[in-house]
Amino acid sequence: MKRLLLLFIVAAWLPAAAQVSVSSLKVNHMTEPSGVVDAEPVLSWVVESPDRNVMQQAYEVRVYRDGRSVWRSGRVESDDCVTVAYGGEPLASGTRYEWQVRVWDDRGRVSKWSERSSWLTGMMTAGEWQAKWILPEEQTDASPMLRKEFSVSKPVASAVAYITSHGMYEASINGAKVGDAHYAPGWTSYDKRLQYQTYDVTDMLQKGANAFGLVLGRGWYLSLLGWSSGEHQIYAYDRMAALAQIVVTYRDGSREVIATDGTWRSSTGEIVHSTIYDGETIDARLIQHGWNTAGFDDGSWRGVTVADYPMDNLVSSDSEPVVTHEYRTPVEVITTPKGEKVLDFGQNMVGREIFTYKGRPGQEIVISHAEVLDEKGNFYTVNLRSAKAQSRYICSGGEDRFEPSFTFYGFRYLKVEGIEGDLDPEDFKAAVIFSDLAEAGSFSSSNEQVNQLQSNIQWGLRGNFLDIPTDCPQRDERLGWAGDAQVFFRTATFNRDVQSFFRKWLKDLAADQHADGQVTDIIPTIEGLVGAGRTGWADVATIVPWQHYMAYGDKRILENQYPSMKAWVDFMVGQCTEPYLWNTGWHYGDWLFYSVDNDTSGVSAVTYKPLIQQCFFANSADVTAKAAAVLGLDKEAAYYADVAAKAREAFCNAYLTPAGYLVSATQTAYVLALNFDMLPEAMRPVVAARLADKVREYGHITTGFLGTPYISHVLSEWGYTDLAYMLLLRQQYPGWLYPVTMGATTIWERWNSMMPDRTIPNNGMNSFNHYSYGAIGDWLYRDAVGLHETSAGFKTMAVKPHVGGGFTQMRAEHVTPYGRAAAEWRDAEGLFTLEVTIPVNTTAEIYVPSASADEVMLDGAAVAASKDASLEGYADGYTRVKVGSGTYRFEVKR
Repeated sequence: MKRLLLLFIVAAWLPAAAQVSVSSLKVNHMTEPSGVVDAEPVLSWVVESPDRNVMQQAYEVRVYRDGRSVWRSGRVESDDCVTVAYGGEPLASGTRYEWQVRVWDDRGRVSKWSERSSWLTGMMTAGEWQAKWILPEEQTDASPMLRKEFSVSKPVASAVAYITSHGMYEASINGAKVGDAHYAPGWTSYDKRLQYQTYDVTDMLQKGANAFGLVLGRGWYLSLLGWSSGEHQIYAYDRMAALAQIVVTYRDGSREVIATDGTWRSSTGEIVHSTIYDGETIDARLIQHGWNTAGFDDGSWRGVTVADYPMDNLVSSDSEPVVTHEYRTPVEVITTPKGEKVLDFGQNMVGREIFTYKGRPGQEIVISHAEVLDEKGNFYTVNLRSAKAQSRYICSGGEDRFEPSFTFYGFRYLKVEGIEGDLDPEDFKAAVIFSDLAEAGSFSSSNEQVNQLQSNIQWGLRGNFLDIPTDCPQRDERLGWAGDAQVFFRTATFNRDVQSFFRKWLKDLAADQHADGQVTDIIPTIEGLVGAGRTGWADVATIVPWQHYMAYGDKRILENQYPSMKAWVDFMVGQCTEPYLWNTGWHYGDWLFYSVDNDTSGVSAVTYKPLIQQCFFANSADVTAKAAAVLGLDKEAAYYADVAAKAREAFCNAYLTPAGYLVSATQTAYVLALNFDMLPEAMRPVVAARLADKVREYGHITTGFLGTPYISHVLSEWGYTDLAYMLLLRQQYPGWLYPVTMGATTIWERWNSMMPDRTIPNNGMNSFNHYSYGAIGDWLYRDAVGLHETSAGFKTMAVKPHVGGGFTQMRAEHVTPYGRAAAEWRDAEGLFTLEVTIPVNTTAEIYVPSASADEVMLDGAAVAASKDASLEGYADGYTRVKVGSGTYRFEVKR
């Protein structure tokens, strides 16, 4: 009887326990990362339950090393599941740690222990390097190959490789590639921060003879980047070199280190030339088969030179690698009016081609890359400027497989020269390559052109988030322009998990920041190419860290970047010619705003640059004050809040008339004044009406890079959502849907990168993959659908849709740090529905468009009667309802 009673209790308990579970374990917000060197890495997880209104009440974490427990947190009363710091014994270098977690919810239910996840540490101290920098005795344009054989005579417990280079590298052990990354060690401020990567290579070793191989390319480190009077600005440092070591731990506890030193051998192979802008040349006749396997005869190879290069700049890589995400095949083979043989892949992308071909020995095949065809249908590369962007392949006479290794291209079209007869599209494919950023959201609607715009935004991100956020991926530029990254950051967060990606890039921003606080225009910087301290560009130092914190909820980003934030604001304060009025220096202003040739009537939307400066100055001081408050720096928070207030007062004195006009009566001027709270409260609706008048006057958008990200938000905030939709849906130049009507598959640099007759103006600066104007994506998620955070990391959120534009449906999903949030509204004849999903461990306020609270229904009954939701009130055409986690469907009969 007792046994039956026990079985009954267990049976009753199991379903209850199953109502809460744990998933998505991450360390430093990455899944099973390698190279972790934080003394207290941050652990995070997602709590799941099918029930409504579930909160985490407590958690327990266990961490193991080689099966031995190194930390047991015990039960911790906390709802934190995003920033839990490791608290166990000191972490050892090159060691894999496993961990798991269980949670209790606010109903007393406990989850099962999660599946174990893991992380691999890097070098916890700099003094562990035994390797020496090595380089070939002779260095040419060809990519060096470096090799070393070694023997394994005992059973291996673990083997961890640490690798970096001057230039790019690809590593192999016993003929197999180490890891799946391209373009390692990545692009950083090399003289201050050169990354190394950490790899678990335990399973790659074999008993007996082994071979460790490295191939080097010039990469960003040694290519000529930038421009200067038509010539590339020299960014090259010295020579291609490698630094690597494998630490082997045997099962008997002994250790051995295989490191780069003077015993390595060097040669060259099939990669005879490779640079970022110009491309790569591969001669298949020069392949040395088996060079990276044991037993290869390297008697003809040369030795290496050991170099005394610095090592104090080495840092462990702490962001996602660049990888291949997918392969695409041609959708059409074209013969252009000029007779060019062209492959169309149907999508502007970034990556490289792969093809197989059996040609004559010495036969040369040249593949050129382009984003568009010109108005006559011919292959168009003028906008690449001095970048050749070509792959050259020389056939061996056998069946050759060609793929570049150390370069990438922005392209939709490939022009193939050197192949006689028709092209076989089955011989070609394109690898789509960008940083390994997880998908973080989706958007869809009843308007297919807007859906294509969303696709263009996503492809713009993919093409330009290749280790750093670049402006464009195709011409002789491909640089980390700070202004582009600043305006697009929040849109990026909704589409991909860019948390670690930007954390890494912001470290380089701080490293390259001038001693006086100025922030360089491009990051990593190229000295002598561009300037620093430009408003809207340098403000990336304050805007992105704060938005990063709000998007992801980890204040470590503020701890890391706060000195940089302060330095930039302090620089602006010091540049003021009148108290708190910053009007000095040269600035880009509202870059690429709407302008008209031979304008004699003032139609061009020129915004006074000092007015723009003052808006960004005040905003940067304001977010620096907020950051200081989060960090508990109360005196500094008060100081920077005072700076912001005085900067706003100076703005009003200098640029605002008593009637609510600004000295620049442009959309951008009014937008920035409203978005950055530059105005007295009573004047704001007046200025908002001025903005609305300007939008109606033109009938289209006139903003450039600095006004575009905010105009739709401001219009919706002040009750002009109809005008925001008018701007969104305009199909003529200038407007977001104009490129869509022209067949664009990415975001263009200019509103008119291509004219209606398909002629292409502005050849000197014209990119067809330039994500900045894609910042409208933020409005689609946060205003049109209405899904946005109200506290850091979406711990609390709101869903407040702005319905209009003739849409009958909109949906957005976003993977928040706490799990998936979603909202979808449908506006059908006679019935409006709003369905929302809120993650466990969070709460939300839902704003349901309605004429009164009485007409809002939840679960088929009046919302006021619901036991799962709390009716908060009615105002401004919305019924406000507070809910916890779960899925809710609201209905309003029309």
